[in-house]
Amino acid sequence: MVNNYHYFYVLKCSDNSFYAGYTSDLLKRLSCHNSKKGAKYTRSRIPVVLYYFEIYFSKREAMQQEYWFKQLSREKKKQYMRGELR
Repeated sequence: MVNNYHYFYVLKCSDNSFYAGYTSDLLKRLSCHNSKKGAKYTRSRIPVVLYYFEIYFSKREAMQQEYWFKQLSREKKKQYMRGELR
């Protein structure tokens, strides 16, 4: 079975910081982060928990959302994840 979904996701790290990323396999990527095989940023901040995610039908859309999100301030990121900023 082929997974045709792409995910923009946000992790909450052990130091309460956020990490945003893109993947086509959310559970596998979360496991990867927590086993210190994910992004360099999260390696020293485990455990990480999945805090927020969105599903897209194209890789391009998910990656654009990740880029847009990373430009926001921490407060704006929180507002976005609460549905207060669209």
